Amino acid sequence: MTTLAVSRGKAYFRLAKLDIVDYYLGVVVVWTLLAPMSRFDPDVLATVGVFLLGEVFVIAAMVALDDLTGYRDGSDITNYSPDDARRKRYRKPLVAGTLNENQVLRFAWATGVVGAALWLAAIAMAPHRPVWTVVLIVVTYFFSLQYSWGVKLSYHGFQEFFIAALGWSLVLAPYGLATGEFTGFALAQALLFGLGPLLFGVYSNTNDVDGDRRVGRPTVAALTSARGNMFFVIGVSAAELALILAVPALGGPWWFPLALSPTIVSRGWQLWLGFAVGDILRARMLGIRIHRLTVLTLVLVNLVVIT
Repeated sequence: MTTLAVSRGKAYFRLAKLDIVDYYLGVVVVWTLLAPMSRFDPDVLATVGVFLLGEVFVIAAMVALDDLTGYRDGSDITNYSPDDARRKRYRKPLVAGTLNENQVLRFAWATGVVGAALWLAAIAMAPHRPVWTVVLIVVTYFFSLQYSWGVKLSYHGFQEFFIAALGWSLVLAPYGLATGEFTGFALAQALLFGLGPLLFGVYSNTNDVDGDRRVGRPTVAALTSARGNMFFVIGVSAAELALILAVPALGGPWWFPLALSPTIVSRGWQLWLGFAVGDILRARMLGIRIHRLTVLTLVLVNLVVIT
């Protein structure tokens, strides 16, 4: 393999953000939410596996289109300026010059088509196909590609909601295909899972506020004052805490809040680091780690409770 091919492959890998696995962890939560006899059922495993593969392609298309839009409107060039050593330009192939616009657009459409085909295959082979699940998958696919392209949801004030909603969908959809059910405990875990990406995304938005304001991308950080944005992030963190405390009433064990206490404590540290110390990018990185810790805790809780 030539050096050019290797370099091009790395550029596409970075374009697809394949090193950011946080949304893909939802299928692990789903698998542990299943009854023990279903966890190794060949039909269930095949369905969840094909759904996950489709998810990788759909998200690759979504983030490629997001990069293309961010490059064209200049926000990525601003946010990944050469004098900011902590924002690594090579993670944005268009900004770094390792891919051109036509290559990114072709990649986005190709991965979008493959992702659609795989999700259709997952629906066709699923043990269950409740209407709400099929509708959820169709809606998730449509709006994923419209996040920064077409109707540009993230440019019309829906960015924060979409980041969380995508996580909710990527737990509830495969759970519905595998079980045909909709339970309070599964819903609570889906909501917690979706809040994880949101609670590192809002710190990214806080850091990127100047570039987003310049191009009119209406994140909460761009629309409000620094103080207003801080209270918004505190509010989202408080909503996560309230949800954790409510899980026992939604079918979870009474000790669920105790199990999630590391997440609760870590959120306080994240807020202090981001808004008291003012180190937004460290707070963002901590948010990624908190999300993964939360997923691990959910998995362990499910393996104990669902036996």
